[in-house]
Amino acid sequence: MIAKLSYVNGVSSVPLLGETIGQNLKATASRFPNQEALVCVAQNYRATYAVLEKQTETFAKSLLASGIKTGDRVGIWSPNRYEWVVLQYATARIGAILVNINPAYRSSELEYVLNQSGVRLLVSALMYKTSDYKAMIEAVHHNCLELKSVVYLERDWDSFLLKSEEIADEQLSMVEAIIQFDDPVNIQYTSGTTGFPKGVTLSHHNLLNNGYFIGRRLKYTEKDRVCIPVPFYHCFGMVIGNLCCTSTGACMVIPSEGFDPQLTLQAVEKEKCTSLYGVPTMFIAELQLPEFTSYNLTSLRTGVMAGSPCPVEIMKQVQSKMYMREVSICYGMTETSPVSTQTQIGTPLEKQVSTVGTVQDHLEIKIINTETGQVTSRGVPGELCTRGYSVMLKYWNNPQATASVLDEAGWMHTGDVAVMDDDGYINIAGRIKDIIIRGGENISPREIEEFLYTHEAVEDVQVIGVPDEKYGEEVMAWVKLKAGAHITSHALEAYCEEQIAHYKVPKYWKFVDAFPVTITGKVRKVEMREISVKELGLEQVAKIKMS
Repeated sequence: MIAKLSYVNGVSSVPLLGETIGQNLKATASRFPNQEALVCVAQNYRATYAVLEKQTETFAKSLLASGIKTGDRVGIWSPNRYEWVVLQYATARIGAILVNINPAYRSSELEYVLNQSGVRLLVSALMYKTSDYKAMIEAVHHNCLELKSVVYLERDWDSFLLKSEEIADEQLSMVEAIIQFDDPVNIQYTSGTTGFPKGVTLSHHNLLNNGYFIGRRLKYTEKDRVCIPVPFYHCFGMVIGNLCCTSTGACMVIPSEGFDPQLTLQAVEKEKCTSLYGVPTMFIAELQLPEFTSYNLTSLRTGVMAGSPCPVEIMKQVQSKMYMREVSICYGMTETSPVSTQTQIGTPLEKQVSTVGTVQDHLEIKIINTETGQVTSRGVPGELCTRGYSVMLKYWNNPQATASVLDEAGWMHTGDVAVMDDDGYINIAGRIKDIIIRGGENISPREIEEFLYTHEAVEDVQVIGVPDEKYGEEVMAWVKLKAGAHITSHALEAYCEEQIAHYKVPKYWKFVDAFPVTITGKVRKVEMREISVKELGLEQVAKIKMS
């Protein structure tokens, strides 16, 4: 008998959407004009679909009046605000490419992204938490030759909107008419194994369909209200969040600028949300609130948990204490728009917590032997590959990196080790790629290593991920100092803090004279991790993570 192969395709009787994001928003607004589309609790903002569609039109005209053309890059550097959503759809309407900039970035990261993508216009908050965005932008602007103008949300938004009066309806219509659904519409930077972040370039077709079919699996209608505490700069927020809602007529509810467990549950209660999103650490923070039982969460029905594996006990509590009986697990990566697999409503709890569900509609998944490239038998681990409408166009201006993950047959090689069972459920068993995932953030060890090399006391450095109860993984740096150099971990930490995003700063430091290496001289990060787990007393956390 021939062994059943680890290949599956998402059969669907529902066709893919053959339209642009702007066309889809217009269609939803015509179907549900008076339905609430967007609520931003912190800004006391509310808009129906008719109002939201009109606001995106106004901003789209302002962009045209400012000289932004189809294909130009427009950056957004801001936490979750209603303006972020307006800009997301306005850029799509004129075919501009929105460049998402992580709110945690520091000046060196900002400069790299602005230059690598060639951002012409940057829309930014003045500040966020302790980050002075305006000061950082001014510090790097002279090095960003393609950056022509900056619009600050708190200062310039209203005056920028007045520019729309210079553009007639017919001019906007002419621009919208030539945009194709396969055109690029978004660049998102993701960390990999080769140091600098790569600009994942995604089309209308990629993003719109992924949002739509996620929404179908969650059984969204215009009656649903989705609480989105996950960041918009990430696919979780702008696709599983925003596009999932606007393609199905559901309402987007923004509880706060950044994640706050208290404000999130307040928004769920006040806005009677039917769905709630988060990475496992967010749900843990909500469940651990001292006043958790005081919130009325009975309106909740469903939601999405993604970003890292979910502990069984947490899933049980989310289903029972938070009333999210129909919560869904999603798996994917930015390069696949992002979701490749998702649990169906009604999936048995065991499958729900031990797997990442089954293949999404219209997509294909295969699991291959990394050495031979052949498809494995069911139950045999290998590298998960995805093919279909969701696979990115390319890494922006980086053909070499694109070719390293996207093969000639159109398969995206994820770098994740997976196993497919006889029923087609997928379990993620680990990673081939050297990436740390901390609370849903992809972190490139190489990027941190390259940065630490810039310190005068550092001769060599190796960065690894170690298990962490709260974030799944934490960053650790093994440092070899130059002869005669003396420096403390606190000093290195301070050196990092003003230069790289907070989540990339190592939590643990170990000073060594040498690293464990193979016979060929390759650093053994697996051994380093084993040593670190033992020395830090994290054996129990590692066991929980593996089970």
